[in-house]
Amino acid sequence: MASSFADRVRDIVRRIPKGKTLSYGEVARLAGSPRAACTVGTIMKSNYNPAIPCHRVIRADGTFGGYNRGAERKCELLAQERAM
Repeated sequence: MASSFADRVRDIVRRIPKGKTLSYGEVARLAGSPRAACTVGTIMKSNYNPAIPCHRVIRADGTFGGYNRGAERKCELLAQERAM
């Protein structure tokens, strides 16, 4: 059985290594729907699973974008990971 788009997105995000990021559009493309960047954002907004590091998904212009635990926390997490 084929996995859902949301499952593919979560699997891709789960594999983003510490210190690295992907854009919402890159995740959408890797999940098989290159025009679904907004949908990726919606999926990540509802993620509270710590095994899926949604803070590593950013906007295509390099800005952080939203985060369901607050933009400041997203910035802190990314800074910590880049320092490691």
